Amino acid sequence: MHAPSAAKPRTTSNLYMLRSINPVTLQIVSETPELSHEDIDHKIGQAHAAFQDWRHTTFADRALLMKKAAAVLRSEKDRYAKIMSLEVGKTFAAAQGEVEKCALVCDYYADNAEHFLKLETIPTDAHASYVRFDPLGVILAVMPWNFPFWQVFRFAAPAIMAGNVGLLKHASNVQGSAQAIEDVFRTAGFPDGVFLNLAIGASKVAPVIADPRVKAITLTGSEKAGNQVAEAAGREIKKTVLELGGSDPFIVLPDADIVKAAKTAVAARMQANVGQSCIAAKRFIVHESIAAQFAMLLKEQVELLHVGDPLDPSTDVGPMVNEQVLRDVEVQVQSSIAKGAKVLTGGKRLERQGYFYPPTVLTQVQKGMAVFDEEVFGPVLPVISFTDTDAAIAMANDSPYGLGATIFSGNIEVAQQLASNIESGCVFINSQVKSDPRLPFGGVKKSGYGRELSHYGIKEFVNIKTISVSK
Repeated sequence: MHAPSAAKPRTTSNLYMLRSINPVTLQIVSETPELSHEDIDHKIGQAHAAFQDWRHTTFADRALLMKKAAAVLRSEKDRYAKIMSLEVGKTFAAAQGEVEKCALVCDYYADNAEHFLKLETIPTDAHASYVRFDPLGVILAVMPWNFPFWQVFRFAAPAIMAGNVGLLKHASNVQGSAQAIEDVFRTAGFPDGVFLNLAIGASKVAPVIADPRVKAITLTGSEKAGNQVAEAAGREIKKTVLELGGSDPFIVLPDADIVKAAKTAVAARMQANVGQSCIAAKRFIVHESIAAQFAMLLKEQVELLHVGDPLDPSTDVGPMVNEQVLRDVEVQVQSSIAKGAKVLTGGKRLERQGYFYPPTVLTQVQKGMAVFDEEVFGPVLPVISFTDTDAAIAMANDSPYGLGATIFSGNIEVAQQLASNIESGCVFINSQVKSDPRLPFGGVKKSGYGRELSHYGIKEFVNIKTISVSK
């Protein structure tokens, strides 16, 4: 997931301040002092000590507290949503939905963790043989800004229900969200140290990974961040799960319901966060017989979207998170236009205060253009035409990433056959890619490795231990 930091730490009176800037007003929302090395050591010690007791709690006791966390999230939904809107520009309605989804994942693992991690009996020559799933200890989560609550809870709920404890290194510009998440667990009644926020910048992550009390690391972020964390963890021989970038293909076959496909395409591209999402649809691969019509439908729909203040209920599209992300999208679009892409709508930043970029539809897009070759982390919809299904699959797979994909077709059997040839962690047929607590989530190639959610996700951070008993 391409999610660069929105604010670099700055020095004030010998303290580094992690700063959040409102992407609409450009005013400072908050400044959080970065923890010293001594503070970090103390918090790791707190987490390690908490694990010694938490690992022995019953699933019933853990579930009771996790259900309370879900209740806290729901009761304070509007407050948490406003924090996200102010920090990253997410629309208030989208932020409310994000909080609800966090409560859902807490409930899901409270209800299912014991079943997922029950002893697994395997008949062998021994008197008894079985597998048990024991917690590892302190798990470090390195998380991005674009879904500041959901990314954290989809790790924390299963990890904590498995008996682990969590340390959060959140993005510098969402420390309000990070602290609020820690407060959710505290208010729910979890013991001190079971979940702690580490207010630190990227430069202090490697020593935390190297600390012997930290047993594993999960990261959602950019390919570069994934490389750095995997390298540091590899030196220590520590387990990692990485969820990184995506350039998801959205394939529309000639027999598809084109109106439904176009409506879904706009929702899949915007992803409630101006397209700043790893699983947003980013390349629209459409049969040549319907490509022009499809592009016009996209144009009509995105021009109906209201771009504005994310706290305004009438707003559909808020700002980009910061100037750098906006400039990156501008450069990718303009360089593609220079190589022959045509603009149907959008294409230039809006002349107003804030980091606003309009939904942009491009046609005549080909390989060699940035909007085809690269992950575009913003509201750009490039339409690419194909002549036959073999070409469509080849285009879909022509990317270093492999997170998600969509196929729209009137023939579900054909779509399912094509899905088996797509190099991605998930394929959604006639609907948009989304994460669901009941289904595994993750990618292949440079989109990362490991899985989150479902029963697969909770087993990423446990010791899968064989017990063999002989008389």
